[in-house]
Amino acid sequence: MRLKQLNAYRAIAILLVFAVAQISLQVGLAQGPQFIARLSSTRGNQPILVNGLSAAPGASIVTGATIETLADQTAEINLGSFGVLELAPNTQLRIDYDQNGNTKVTLIRGCAVLRSKKNAEAEIVTEQGPAAKNDKKKNSVLDVCFINGQTTVNQSAAANAISGVQTTASGGGGLSGGAIAGILAAVGGGALIAVVVSQDESSIRPNPSPSSPQ
Repeated sequence: MRLKQLNAYRAIAILLVFAVAQISLQVGLAQGPQFIARLSSTRGNQPILVNGLSAAPGASIVTGATIETLADQTAEINLGSFGVLELAPNTQLRIDYDQNGNTKVTLIRGCAVLRSKKNAEAEIVTEQGPAAKNDKKKNSVLDVCFINGQTTVNQSAAANAISGVQTTASGGGGLSGGAIAGILAAVGGGALIAVVVSQDESSIRPNPSPSSPQ
């Protein structure tokens, strides 16, 4: 009698395991493959910081990750069919996204450009609240800087900061005029001193005249 009961319990247990496995499979198929953003590129392939750890191009960027670039770094995050996120130097932000293409960037400091595709929702916020949100009906570009408590929206300040560093890396002698204009627009006239100091001293000081022959 006990043997029959044990066999019955085993049969029930096997059926339950099979049923749970089938349900899990169906749920997985319904949800589709899980989307994971990627760190597609950085300036000079330099590693940046993701959640405080060094991350090189090709690394996965999970939702909720905090990303940080240093003074001479830029980075690009591939959001698949939903868009691209670009980071300027000296930028720290958090990125949250889901399988439906809803992307939220919390800009802690610095500048970022979020390029979203049609039918994907995107927004950039700062500690001061919402800064920019896309038009879901079309491709959109959100350009936001948050520096020294001041927010600049869609004035190309972030794009100029990114392109200025890339131009310098390719052989320029300092920040481009567009980059300087973007930074000044973001942080106000008080940034002029910081920008000037960041340039090569030889470019802002006259060369000493050659000494006369004895």
